[in-house]
Amino acid sequence: MTEKSCDLVILGGGSGGYACALRAAELGLSVVLIEKDKLGGTCLHRGCIPTKALLHAAEVADAAREGAQIGVRSSVAGIDMPGVHAYKDGVVGRLYKGLQGLVKSRKIELVTGAGTFVAPNAVDVDGQRYVGRNVVLATGSYARSLPDLEIGGRVITSDQALTLDTVPQKVVVLGGGVIGVEFASVWRSFGAEVTVIEALPRLVPGEDEFASKLLERAFRRRRITFKTGVKFTGARQTGDGVTVSLETGEDLEADLLLVAVGRGPNTAGHGYDEAGVAMDRGFVVTDERLRTNLAGVYAVGDIVPGLQLAHRGFAQGIFVAEDIAGLNPPVIEEAGIPRVTYCEPEVASVGLTEAQARERHGEVQTLTYDLGGNGKSQILRTSGAIKLVKAGAEGTPGPVVGIHMVGARVGELIGEAQLICNWAAVPGEVARFVHAHPTQNEALGEAHLALAGKPLHTHG
Repeated sequence: MTEKSCDLVILGGGSGGYACALRAAELGLSVVLIEKDKLGGTCLHRGCIPTKALLHAAEVADAAREGAQIGVRSSVAGIDMPGVHAYKDGVVGRLYKGLQGLVKSRKIELVTGAGTFVAPNAVDVDGQRYVGRNVVLATGSYARSLPDLEIGGRVITSDQALTLDTVPQKVVVLGGGVIGVEFASVWRSFGAEVTVIEALPRLVPGEDEFASKLLERAFRRRRITFKTGVKFTGARQTGDGVTVSLETGEDLEADLLLVAVGRGPNTAGHGYDEAGVAMDRGFVVTDERLRTNLAGVYAVGDIVPGLQLAHRGFAQGIFVAEDIAGLNPPVIEEAGIPRVTYCEPEVASVGLTEAQARERHGEVQTLTYDLGGNGKSQILRTSGAIKLVKAGAEGTPGPVVGIHMVGARVGELIGEAQLICNWAAVPGEVARFVHAHPTQNEALGEAHLALAGKPLHTHG
């Protein structure tokens, strides 16, 4: 076996891995980036980007279907799935080409192959050993299933859902988290009959309860059926469908069962255990600076316990590159990472839920601003609300520690929301900003005006 030495070896070319590689190369480090599949990983090829392209196609379908309500004579003649895929794949292809060019321009050595972590400073790929002063583990995640539930045929995960050549008539979605409600939203817009099954008491259970209630209300209006607080007990495939059984004794007939029960850490088979990396239920254990128990070895992205978000991995990759380069970057605050679910309506949040804020700060003050009072939301014909969570009781000073939003396109508002939370702004400071009219962004300003004690279009 031949050896090649460099400053940094990165195992995995997804969001965390390639961000780490780009930043490290920018800082003058020699970098080897190892990826067994395509550069860009799950997010670019099987996750964030293709699913959001489908969601945009769904938005266009809804707009055409509802055109008469705003005086535009339009309708949906049908969903051309090959055409939808051509659009989606075109978006992915352009981004993939751009990323390849970036990596090449930074003189990063991209190695295609399955890497095995064999020692604290080495990764083997097809008979070649790459030795680095530091190693970053960034092997991402996979679509989970449940025990005794085999994926295949009419039982699929998000991976297969992205390439379906027809729109199913009836779908059962197992899991009411981010992936589940996004696909439920797409298929409903495409004309399918959809039922979501969630074992926990509410949809998007990781969000503030306020957001779950508004999303559930919107799904009822869209005639998306959901059953919460009920457990799945089995699935039986037939030639022309699948029967999904619930603990209540109810059976649901569908064309497809989408298993959307979350993503697991992709750590098996990479040599982590054998090399002595500390693990916990398949995840790599790190400290707050993303260092593993082995000197010089870091981990980033979905294999590290916490939010499984591409932009979290991206930020962690940059952080680790700067840490290795001696820049001593500040630790990433997990609560300050924004979260967006891109169903219709969208759900976006940053900071603490009300329950988490009460646990951390004791007394809190909350305010909910209905988007019915916002001009642009009326123009877009969306309903929803913004909820603010402030540390400290009413009448006492305190920063805004959580912002939760439900409505069309509220994901585009999360930028200002994360600045408010991460800079620990108090309501009066945000209230002084002049927000453009008419924008949905204005709703954030009005919510803070109300929380500061000077409501404009709301009752105090």
